[in-house]
Amino acid sequence: MPSEQQIQAAIRARNTSYEGHPRIARLVEVARHIEAHADEPLPLAGLAEIAGLSSSRLQKQFKEVFGISPKAYQDAVRMRCFRQSLKDGDKVTDAIFASGFGSVSRVYGESSRNLGMAPKAYRAGGADEVIAYASRRTSLGLVVMAATDRGVCYVQFGDDEESLIAGLKAEFPRAELVASPAQNAPELDAWMEALDQHISKGAPRPDLPLDMRGTAFQMKVWQFLLSIREGDVLSYSELAARIDKPKAVRAVASACGKNRIGVLIPCHRVLRGDGGLGGYRWGLARKRALLNAERERRGD
Repeated sequence: MPSEQQIQAAIRARNTSYEGHPRIARLVEVARHIEAHADEPLPLAGLAEIAGLSSSRLQKQFKEVFGISPKAYQDAVRMRCFRQSLKDGDKVTDAIFASGFGSVSRVYGESSRNLGMAPKAYRAGGADEVIAYASRRTSLGLVVMAATDRGVCYVQFGDDEESLIAGLKAEFPRAELVASPAQNAPELDAWMEALDQHISKGAPRPDLPLDMRGTAFQMKVWQFLLSIREGDVLSYSELAARIDKPKAVRAVASACGKNRIGVLIPCHRVLRGDGGLGGYRWGLARKRALLNAERERRGD
């Protein structure tokens, strides 16, 4: 997902008068068409016809002028419609479909994934950041989700909200933590809904934007975990080999144990070499329940 600065720059570019610049005027026409039909599928070839260009030329020229691709521009328009729908009081699922996303799990798809952060920011303990959080009851118990403006940074399960919020404060001691009413952070409400749909009702694991924070090695482990298919499992040693660190089995296990974004980063899919469950920071009962549910959905 493009940043807010990119979106604003694109809108300013679209609003600029381009008299005497027919090439740019055609691209502005494409941008306006995207805005008018953001809730519809807009193949690049169809947009290219509007501009009288080939698909590849449109992609290149649109990005040169607006700073983002036509697809990213459409995603940004959809997201704005989605946020506005939630602020207007629409139900989460109604807002998702009205905005053209098609499903809860696609609200924040691949184009909006935002992984990682600078080591300096990681070491700062969340200084100068505002982190919104919310809690919800699921079939696996109480869960607290927290997010920065980059994405989800914390998903933890527990028995009471007080201890979960204390854990959040310990993870980000210098951040400003804000309990999130939906009208101020509608995205977080939607993300919680999507996660609960996955945990409690068997919907696909939502592909949400993540703000992962860790060492370079931990990030490598967590990013690989995101590639494991639902229903598949592997051992700690297999995971170490897959990231080209075959001797780092203990470090891999430690990285899994330090994952602070439960379920969305599926460390529950990593087992001991003998097939045993191994460890899980939120309890083996939850790990077993997640794996059993995934096997059922796969038909295993």
